Amino acid sequence: MPLASQTKGIPPTQLYIDNLFKITEVMVTDVASPPAAARFYAYTTLAAHLAWELAENKHLDNSLANHINSKPEINFEIPENIDPYFCAVFAMLEVGSQIMPSGASLSQAKSELEKDYVKSKKLKKQHLEHNKKFALQVATTVMVKAKNDNYAQLSTLTRYSPKKGEGYWYPTPPAYMAAVEPEWRTITPFFLDELSNFKPTPPAVFSLDEESSFHRQMTEVYEVTSQLSNEQKLIANFWDCNPFMVQYSGHMAIGIKKISPGGHWIGITGIAAQQANLDWNETLYIHALVAAGLHDAFISCWEEKYDSDRIRPESAITKYLDNNWRPLLQTPPFPEYTSGHSVVSTLSSVILTDFFGENFEFIDTSEVYFGLPERAFGSFEEAAAEAAISRLYGGIHFRDAIEEGVVQGRKIGKMILEKVKGHEALVQH
Repeated sequence: MPLASQTKGIPPTQLYIDNLFKITEVMVTDVASPPAAARFYAYTTLAAHLAWELAENKHLDNSLANHINSKPEINFEIPENIDPYFCAVFAMLEVGSQIMPSGASLSQAKSELEKDYVKSKKLKKQHLEHNKKFALQVATTVMVKAKNDNYAQLSTLTRYSPKKGEGYWYPTPPAYMAAVEPEWRTITPFFLDELSNFKPTPPAVFSLDEESSFHRQMTEVYEVTSQLSNEQKLIANFWDCNPFMVQYSGHMAIGIKKISPGGHWIGITGIAAQQANLDWNETLYIHALVAAGLHDAFISCWEEKYDSDRIRPESAITKYLDNNWRPLLQTPPFPEYTSGHSVVSTLSSVILTDFFGENFEFIDTSEVYFGLPERAFGSFEEAAAEAAISRLYGGIHFRDAIEEGVVQGRKIGKMILEKVKGHEALVQH
């Protein structure tokens, strides 16, 4: 397959990846919660995918739209002679501008895209509005779906209050933030039918009996984090992905900008797409599939988090073992079980492995922008396993939350592949 940049008249897929990262930057600025970030990725990448399919093929026969819940309705005519590359990126940016709190800041990215296409003569000036109108129609179609996924109703639901009693979650230092997205289970999934089908095994019962599973796991976190190697510390920090991290300087609270777990895997998806020299069609498809999977994985994980409502290691260890202990990583503001990164990393690795193959070696540069070094992996499975165990090294999860999170993510990933595999021409390499 030739590199897109070597094919006359076809812009490199870097154009798509760069503009998707501009959406990531807005999420980081907005401190989007991990599940909310996944939702933003799902709808923005879906817009790019649908715009491409309609512009290039005039139908959605081979698109993800045929396999997701509530297929978007196309109630407008598809014009001739539109540029699928421009429309895909413009539709993505337009959905981003509408769906994110600070999305209006993407107006510059849209303006730059327009100027580039006119200046480079990829689009004649008189055809620009024609293309924009089509892209906006696609974006409107996607936003209709987004506005009906129950997100707008979250603020009207009963406010969450920590449960009384031992073993339940309560806010952790240093910011003691309130629980994040306690009713995320009410968001409409893309692929999941019944959340109960992906319910993990219940967590270990809270107990201070030294022979109990909970006490052994609490002790394990305490002991492991007390003797971390430099490599383990590097792993924990590389996969931290905590957008809520706060540092204090005197009386001043300073927010540390970090990518979300979903953003990290969207980054890996782009790295793999470029390394494999995927064309635009495949690049847009795999990003949309991974993003929709991340969206559903967070819904499933967050349902369990607020069902089990389990205490974090930081709260348990400082209360029952050592009041002076602190985790390497800052504890995120929501219940412990299951581990979100374990769920979504495994989900992503299942989908990416199916698409790109096993033992796909890559160098993960997703965190370089955020001040961390690149890291090499021999496969997506290896990266996902490292992301999962990083939560133990970081001192923010117990082992059963990690292991059951892996099982949960794998189960969701396999279900999604069953729905699309054998039907999507793109999956059949």
